[in-house]
Amino acid sequence: MADDTSIFIGASRKPDDSYQRAEELLLRYGNRHGLITGATGTGKTVSLQVLAEGFSNAGVPVFCADIKGDLSGIAMMGEGKDFLVKRAGQVKLDPYQFQEFPVIFWDLFGEQGHPIRATISEMGPLLMSRLMTLTEAQEGVMNIAFRIADEEGLLLLDLKDLQALLANMADRADQLSARYGNVTKPSVGAIQRTLLVLESQGAANFFGEPALRIADIMRTTRDGRGAVSVLAADKLMMNPRLYATFLLWLMSELFEELPEVGDLERPKLVFFFDEAHLLFEDAPKVLIDRVEQVVRLIRSKGVGVYFVTQNPLDIPEKVLAQLGNRVQHALRAYTPREQQAVRTAAETFRPNPDFDCATAITQLATGEALVSMLEDKGVPAMVQRTLIRPPSSRLGPITPDERRKIIAESPVAGQYDQAVDRESAFEMLQKKTKEAQEAEAQAQQQNSGGSRWTIPGFDDVLGTSGRRSSNRQTVAEAAIKSVVRSVGSSVGRAIVRGILGSLARGR
Repeated sequence: MADDTSIFIGASRKPDDSYQRAEELLLRYGNRHGLITGATGTGKTVSLQVLAEGFSNAGVPVFCADIKGDLSGIAMMGEGKDFLVKRAGQVKLDPYQFQEFPVIFWDLFGEQGHPIRATISEMGPLLMSRLMTLTEAQEGVMNIAFRIADEEGLLLLDLKDLQALLANMADRADQLSARYGNVTKPSVGAIQRTLLVLESQGAANFFGEPALRIADIMRTTRDGRGAVSVLAADKLMMNPRLYATFLLWLMSELFEELPEVGDLERPKLVFFFDEAHLLFEDAPKVLIDRVEQVVRLIRSKGVGVYFVTQNPLDIPEKVLAQLGNRVQHALRAYTPREQQAVRTAAETFRPNPDFDCATAITQLATGEALVSMLEDKGVPAMVQRTLIRPPSSRLGPITPDERRKIIAESPVAGQYDQAVDRESAFEMLQKKTKEAQEAEAQAQQQNSGGSRWTIPGFDDVLGTSGRRSSNRQTVAEAAIKSVVRSVGSSVGRAIVRGILGSLARGR
């Protein structure tokens, strides 16, 4: 049975269906990542819940998405239902103790949990382009936009900041093209239209401040258990691209912020990525390559990433090769693609002479899975046909009243509820434009001959006759020069972007 060095997952069965042995995940290999796959209704959510409970009890914080609302039950005490007690007996879970877990509910829309926000600057051009499904030319313009913001000290916090910068870029298109490459007004306009669509889909709720602090999803309780951060994702799944981009951003933030720690006795955080196919679906090769790189390197930061999806073919081979701990629920094999998925899943396991893996995958019952965890020295164990243990927490969703109570008593209650709109690119560009317009108006008044007041900083614009010289700055040029003076500021110097293009905080 599991101890403080492992998580009890279930019991493997002999060919005659009798008890064989306990199947466990060794905590010291929890950061070697994992995969939970299977068709709808085969028990993936329960497997995720069992693993999340085990990591929490071992003092490891967990972050996971709740796609259907079922996972929210982890916050409440389990109940001794007949089929659960029967399963506990089958896997020799004695005693079968019920437990509630320390849960923090999050929601990008702030309805079923604490609001989660990130700034545009933190997101970076690569992930923003992915979120907006931009063309290659438009992605180039987006990269230029972030370059200008970084160099000119313009804080991009929310969507209106990015919209203001794009409008400014359209006005400056000729000057910017000479410096950065082709910046066309049609490309800028296309990005602006996409931003409007994004805003109408609710993405404006996500971009802004206060931004999520990584430390708040890595909490432990006074009794030493890891907090389970549950992201309410039922409404978020209406915009699957936003869901996938957010989790990618979060994974990149973990990678950038956490120090190298090597292999530990237990992970510092475990990250469950449900509906993982959304991450890789139609993703450009450059993004997939960088995700593979993050998955490969984040292990040394003490973070385990567990992908949850229906089909193992949803995960690119390079990423699949990094996933050491595997739970395979039943797959259906009616179509050629489904048959290929079964073969792929079977071939990734270390074979067991007692049964044919490909055949077993199609015959697994609900709550039963093929399990292969890493053994001593990190070697994959021989695949075993396993009954998954029943969870200790509630099986199924909590009520709205229970959710509100948990949110009110949360350790982060009140910290993210109120959005903050401080001075950023939108306000800065408005101010620059207003100053330039006022300077223009004063210059025109002086040139009309009705006044000989001098304007500080504009003496070189006027000739001795009081007329405008041919090299007078336009309004746009005045604004540009005013903004460019901020390049030498601490903001301009501190910009460092990480492996996925997100902003590295505090560097």
